[in-house]
Parts: sequence; structure tokens; C-alpha cells
Amino acid sequence: MKAGRLHYAWVVAATIFVVLLCAAGVRATPSVFIVPLEREFGWSRALVSSAVSVNLVLYGLVGPFAAALMQKFGIRRTTLVSLCIIAVGVALTNFIHAPWQLVLFWGVLVGLGTGTTAMVLGATVVQRWFVTRRGLVMGLLTASTATGQLVFLPLLAMQVEHHGWRAVSFTVAGVVAVIIPLVALFVRDRPEDLGLKPFGAAPDAEPAKVSTVNPLANALGALGRASRHRDFWLLAGSFFICGATTNGLVGTHLIPACMDHGIPEVRAAGLLALMGIFDLVGTTASGWMSDRFDNRWLLFWYYGLRGIALLYLPSAFEMSLFGLPLFAVFYGLDWIATVPPTVRLTTQTVGAEDGPIAFGWVVAAHQIGAGLGALGAGVIRTSLETYTPAWVVAGVICLGAALVVLRIGRGPARTEPVVVSTASPH
Repeated sequence: MKAGRLHYAWVVAATIFVVLLCAAGVRATPSVFIVPLEREFGWSRALVSSAVSVNLVLYGLVGPFAAALMQKFGIRRTTLVSLCIIAVGVALTNFIHAPWQLVLFWGVLVGLGTGTTAMVLGATVVQRWFVTRRGLVMGLLTASTATGQLVFLPLLAMQVEHHGWRAVSFTVAGVVAVIIPLVALFVRDRPEDLGLKPFGAAPDAEPAKVSTVNPLANALGALGRASRHRDFWLLAGSFFICGATTNGLVGTHLIPACMDHGIPEVRAAGLLALMGIFDLVGTTASGWMSDRFDNRWLLFWYYGLRGIALLYLPSAFEMSLFGLPLFAVFYGLDWIATVPPTVRLTTQTVGAEDGPIAFGWVVAAHQIGAGLGALGAGVIRTSLETYTPAWVVAGVICLGAALVVLRIGRGPARTEPVVVSTASPH
């Protein structure tokens, strides 16, 4: 490869950035649907939240199996199939008239599709295409989920306001359909497919092995091996809390909570978009720092500051001008900054070979937390007609997670030795 020429790894990463950006926009869309569905069909917020909860849980549970499918069938084919499922599921949402249809189309189909085009996709691309700059690239790919909110939510909220929620489903399905050809044209499964080495790899580096194991057996086998390590459970537990307090609580319920306080939907969506702007900065910086600093202490500060922000939120609703924007900036910087350190610590715990699939299981814990967070907040709002207890509980458990992550890497973390290759530094 000629000096100065752009390595194709960056082309793949840029294309996957767009995929993750659009998938994040799809994932964030229910937050602008909740109140319109409540008004049109008379469904309770807890009922609508149940469909979102199914979506979030499947989004996470499919992750490790998606990582195994990518090892068996390739990144490109797996991503193309998942994008088609998303487009069909979102388009069918336009025709719902009963709660079970919302659960089937948005909960099941969209949940399965977006779960494949999620953080495990970014982790797999980073593992295959990069040897150096892994933390930075993972930070950029993770930040695309924040950018998805930035790009989509205010526009979708305006479309709901002027044309109704049904028009939004067709818009989102159309955007997903547009990126399918981009994946087919630009994504390749491995550097070796183009006669290349991964970015930063030594000239004599051995090519990565292609998995011949059944994807289901591979995913479950990786879980079995990872479950022998205490640190894996600490990472999964902390990421459970991460999901409950981000996608599940704030991502799903902040807009309805703002509307409860008389804040228009478009302005409320703008707050999530503002979080997206600052999370793009925070998560990218987190990726850079994860290559340089102790990842346990990074997670300690991320969870601790998030807990403080959530405890502040009930007061922010009562402030006339700067309360919610201040929360959006502070919380946005921290939104998913947890991902790059968690990816790195997971790989250090289980080894490079099982790293992407094990991280998929950690993401599954994240999304189970997100599903319970979305459903729990909906039930609290329906029962008590306020979200305040949900914000307080979330803040407290984040402070607990900040203490838990400091135990990673200490004590009897493994029951058997794991060798992490020094030929592929992070």
C-alpha cells in the first residue's frame, strides 16, 4: 500500500458510522411517538412503554448472536439483512391499530434489526480492521448513536407536529432503505478480502481466523467462557445500570416528561439533540482517553457524574431558563462515554478472540436494563403521575455503579489464565 494513501479501514469505519447513526435515529424514534399514540388510541404510557421495552431487550439480546453471525457469514451480509428487517418493521408500524401490532412491528422486528446494527457491530469492525487507534475509532462509532439523535429527533418531532406520527414511520423507513446500497458498495468483511493488513498491523502479522463454528454455539460458548470471570459480571452489571439510565429512562421518557411540564415536543426533542452534540464530543474524547488512562477510573467518573446529573433533573424542570439545557449539556457529555472503556476492559478480561461476542453479552445486559428502565418509568408515571421517583432511583444506582467498577481488575478476577495477544495492542 502506497504511503499517504487512505487505508480502506477508514472507508469501512465511515460507512458503519452512517449505519449506526441511522440505527440510533430509529432507536430514538419511540420517544416522539409515546404521547401521539397515547392521544390517538387512548393507550396508557405504561402500555406504550411495554413495546419500547420489548424493543430494547431484543436490541440487546440479539447482540452476541449478531457478533457470532458476523464471524460466520461476514459483516456485510449480516448488516444488509438487519437493515432490511428494520425498514420493513418501521414501515409496517404505520398500519398499527392494536397494541399487539405495536409490540410485533416496533418491539420485535425493529428490535431485532437495530440490535444487529448496534455497538457489537462497531466492536467487530474495530477488532477486525484496526490494530492501533482502536479506542479512538470505537469512540467515534459509539458517538454516532448520539449523532443519530442530533440529526433525527428534532426533525421527527417537527414532522409529528405538522403531519402526524404515521408520516414519521415512512420517513424513517425510507432513510434506512437509502443506506442499504452504501453497505453493499463499501463494506468488506476483512482487510484480507482486499489484500490488506488491518490498520496499524505489522507487515508479518498473521491473518485473522475465519470462524467455522455454528453461530449459536459460538455465542453460547463465548458466554460460557466469559462467565468464569468475575470482571465480566461486574462489567455486565454496570452496563445494565448504564442502559437503564440512558436508553431506557432518559432516551425514552425525557420528551414525555418535558411535555408533562408544558414544554412543547419539538423543544423537548431539541434537548435530546443537544445531548447528542455533547455526547459526540464526550464519547469521542472517552475513546481517546481509554487508550491512555485507567479505564476503571474513567468509568467511576462517568457513572458518578451521571448519578449527580439525574438527581439534579427534578430541580431542573422547575428552573425557568437554564435548568434543562444545563442538564442536557452535562448529561450529554456522559451519555455513552462508558462504551469505549467497557469494550477495552471486556477484551482484556476474556481475550481478543472472544472479545466482540463477550461484549455483545455485556450489551445484552445493557439493553435488559434499558427495557426495565423504560417499562419501570412508564409504570411509575402511570401510577404516580410523576417521573420524579424514577429520576431519583436512577441517580442512586448510578452512584452505586461508580463504586462497583473500581473492583474490576482486583482480586480473583479469573478462574483460569487468559492470554491477550501483545501483537495487537489497543
